[in-house]
Amino acid sequence: MSRTTEKEAKAGLKARLPQIGVFPNQFPGYEITIEIPEFTSVCPKTGLPDFGTITIRYVPGRRCLELKALKEYILAYRNLGIFYENAVNRILEDVVRACRPVRASVRGEFNPRGGIKSVIEARYPRLRKFSA
Repeated sequence: MSRTTEKEAKAGLKARLPQIGVFPNQFPGYEITIEIPEFTSVCPKTGLPDFGTITIRYVPGRRCLELKALKEYILAYRNLGIFYENAVNRILEDVVRACRPVRASVRGEFNPRGGIKSVIEARYPRLRKFSA
């Protein structure tokens, strides 16, 4: 049985990525959905490429995400070794840090590998803190 090391489990979480740009929001009370159908990253355990669709849904506060900067940020994952769960949660944390939304969610729907398809969704505000 193969075990995942602590290093593999944390892979990609501290990697330096391009900053997500923002611009001032002009309207209250609406939702933005951004779909990125060509997301790619690398499995830190096998080194094989992962493919999927990332959907970012958020209600902006005072700032909106700038799409060109978001694209550059997402493209930086292409050569990054990171598990699906970490990628989705990292994207959420970086989106929240950049634009401080009223609420947000990031959904990763990853292509099947080895007959298994994974869908990961993370939401802000977080429901509760994780304690190990």
